[in-house]
Amino acid sequence: MDLRQLEYFVAAAEERNFTRAAERVHISQSGVSARIGRLERELGAELFDRSARTVTLTVAGKAALEHARAALAAAGAVGRAVGEVTGLIRGRLTVGMVVGCTLTPLFDALAAFHEAHPGVEIALLEDRSDRLLDGVRTGAVDLALIGTATAAPDGLESLTLISERLVAAVPAGHPLARRRQVALRDLMTHPIVCMPPGTGLRAVFDEACAEQGLRPTIALEAGAAQAIADLAVRGLGVAVLSASMAETYRDRLTVRPLVDVGTPALLALVWKGAHNPAVHAMLVHARREFRDFPGVRPQAASGGS
Repeated sequence: MDLRQLEYFVAAAEERNFTRAAERVHISQSGVSARIGRLERELGAELFDRSARTVTLTVAGKAALEHARAALAAAGAVGRAVGEVTGLIRGRLTVGMVVGCTLTPLFDALAAFHEAHPGVEIALLEDRSDRLLDGVRTGAVDLALIGTATAAPDGLESLTLISERLVAAVPAGHPLARRRQVALRDLMTHPIVCMPPGTGLRAVFDEACAEQGLRPTIALEAGAAQAIADLAVRGLGVAVLSASMAETYRDRLTVRPLVDVGTPALLALVWKGAHNPAVHAMLVHARREFRDFPGVRPQAASGGS
């Protein structure tokens, strides 16, 4: 067996889907299936139950998973140890990015990192914030830019980049456009257009509604601010966005802060310790690019290293 086989096996086990595993390791689905099939033949046991739409680990697969992770971690440690001695950083850095991200300082940080460390292969993964958090915790993602309702996700370290209030945005003729102040209760008689579950903004909104015992009507969900704004412009619902998201659309929408939502929506970089030299170096570039960005403040979660 080789490390690539183990990498593909771990990816398929964590994604529970060969297609998503193939996207994660950047090869075709047939390539993932072939390598895993070869590994199964070498081990003399099936590692996955492929009878359902979602692949699941067999008993043998569960027994092999932690050992495969340990083998990959050990191989990575060998490269890092040599790199620390020689002053070189090599390997692979997987950076997660929340869907719809348009923060140019992040792209500038990636470019500066790539120029400084050309020996590191950079993989960029776009997904929902909750899935990216899971990826950081399992080690599938080294560093991720997420939307969150808490500045310090449990067990992780973080750097808050944006902290801002939620707003309601409606077209000029909407009844809420005539109000000077808008509270959550004012939204309850109107359909709402919002981010989907699993996003930081939606978590803040849902928690605020739950605190007041309110049950909003979520008419439509979209993962990008532009889509939410465009739907609101067409009268399909009240857009719930963060202040900076809504700012771009003030020529078409009337924006009102939600006065009784005290918890801000956050955009943050999160990681699970910086023992990997590539993660540490990337954080140096990220802090440099974001140093003049409004509201940046580091947070370390209890238990984070």
